[in-house]
Amino acid sequence: MAGTETILSNGYVQLALATPVQFVIGYRFYKGAYHSLKGGGANMDVLVAMGTSAAYFYSLYNVLEGIREYYFEASAIIITLILLGKMMEAIAKGRTSEAIKKLMSLQAKTARVIRNGNEVDIPVEEVKVGDIVVVRPGEKIPVDGVIIEGSSSIDESMLTGESIPVDKNKGDEVIGATINKHGTFKFEATKVGKDTALSQIIKLVEDAQTSKAPVQRLADKVSNIFVPSVVTIAVLTFIAWYFVARDFSSALIAAVSVLVIACPCALGLATPTAIMVGTGKGAENGILIKGGEYLERAQDINAIILDKTGTITKGEPEVTDIIPFEDDDKTLLKYTASAEKGSEHPLGEAIVRKAEEEGIELVNPENFEAIPGHGIYAKVEGKDVYIGNRKLMKDKNINIDDIENDIVSLENKGRTAMLVSIEGSISGIIAVADTVKEHSKDAIKNLKDMGIEVYMLTGDNKRTANAIAKEVDIDNVIAEVLPEDKAEVVEKIKGQGKKVGMVGDGINDAPALAQSDVGFAIGTGTDVAMEAADITLMRGDLRGVVLAIKLSKRTLRTIKQNLFWAFAYNTAGIPLAALGFLNPMIAGGAMAFSSVSVVSNSLRLKRFKMKNK
Repeated sequence: MAGTETILSNGYVQLALATPVQFVIGYRFYKGAYHSLKGGGANMDVLVAMGTSAAYFYSLYNVLEGIREYYFEASAIIITLILLGKMMEAIAKGRTSEAIKKLMSLQAKTARVIRNGNEVDIPVEEVKVGDIVVVRPGEKIPVDGVIIEGSSSIDESMLTGESIPVDKNKGDEVIGATINKHGTFKFEATKVGKDTALSQIIKLVEDAQTSKAPVQRLADKVSNIFVPSVVTIAVLTFIAWYFVARDFSSALIAAVSVLVIACPCALGLATPTAIMVGTGKGAENGILIKGGEYLERAQDINAIILDKTGTITKGEPEVTDIIPFEDDDKTLLKYTASAEKGSEHPLGEAIVRKAEEEGIELVNPENFEAIPGHGIYAKVEGKDVYIGNRKLMKDKNINIDDIENDIVSLENKGRTAMLVSIEGSISGIIAVADTVKEHSKDAIKNLKDMGIEVYMLTGDNKRTANAIAKEVDIDNVIAEVLPEDKAEVVEKIKGQGKKVGMVGDGINDAPALAQSDVGFAIGTGTDVAMEAADITLMRGDLRGVVLAIKLSKRTLRTIKQNLFWAFAYNTAGIPLAALGFLNPMIAGGAMAFSSVSVVSNSLRLKRFKMKNK
């Protein structure tokens, strides 16, 4: 052990170990300092390069002069700690490209087109505008187009975020990468390759992610004043000592002491340590923050946009009303749920789920037929049961005039009214809707109490959107927004000078999440939304947005405190070093003490209370 200490105390051994750290690992600081100075500024890189170089070259001078006073370890530790912090942030940010990969994987690989009168499977890249494409149940739609024959119900949730499949008939548009639920149809390809809706969303995510400039650290701003001041003081100290003491060595020691005490070890730790503790605290509470810059940005948010489906609401339909006209609730629910047992439609599944929750014993329907765009038919216990919309009842000559007010009332509340006919007469209405999450209203109130303007954004119709907005007390409603236009809405609100947060869970939200100042993804949503966002709320609860903003404010306050103490130690020590009261060794000790105080202050963040009201 003693032999090892003797070796490490040798100046030449320390020089050999410190040199690659200083000039190979630390090269980026010299490069950054050069570009900063060339641009007329002085950032953190200048401080690191200047301070570590002072410690290194003074130690080199002492090695050559045979003086056993070395500060190689100080420069090496500064470089190592700062790079460690940067590396951890880089790892967190490196996942953004995964969003693009996941989006691209949604596209169908092949398409079934009609060529020379025959159906042939070809790679989706070979589909041309004008091709007639055939799609069967359960298949992905390969490109964008317009239906020319047949009808179906299409699950567009991966693009629109809306959980209820959309009925499509001749003349309606279909979107590539969505899923055909029922029926076979033919459509004419109108957009292929880079022109499809999915490709446009991919491009929007790419553009938004690459346009995000890194946050300029508060330390860099202060450094623009601090660095020139320190260099000036060091030069003046050297000149004053040289002319007063007439001793080059004493003048050099005093000047180096100034530079060492000003060396930004604590400054380099001020931001990374607080961010590490802050992001760790967030992770403990289900708030995953990709990097320090997003934690910094969150505290500036003064406007927040909430996607409706899956964010404010649960994202899956539930039975909200059972209105019988002939029998009781349970009888109506039994016949309706039994008929829907053969359906794969989310509305039908919601009714079956409700019946199971109520403990109602269902029977298997004798016949089942899906009627695209209208509803279903089934025979239950020998009775003809029709479940669907007004069109279905009209087609079957079932009079619904007396219940029109009930239907309109439900629709005005944003609910889907499913009309039930048993044996030729109207038997009742079962209403289904995407219901509001338990804590959404409280979270929105907390955001408003923090002075944040709240918007609701959805592709759903205005009537449904306004009904949900009224329930959760949101005044700003933006409805009927196409997936590719959501990012434009974010940009428009940013253009009003607001710092915008976007909260969403669907693939269609990815461009808007990436375009916002801070994107929050609901962790119960899609992987693409989570990859494109800056902060992921693993618990799927809007209260996580409130907590993330509060954590951001607290972390930024800690960073500012750290910067104050880091500069306070340095600033107080500089006059003492200039006057000769601090040699480089004592200056190094003072520098280490400032680092300990900064780390200790950052660790106080662990005691931050992450509680929902």
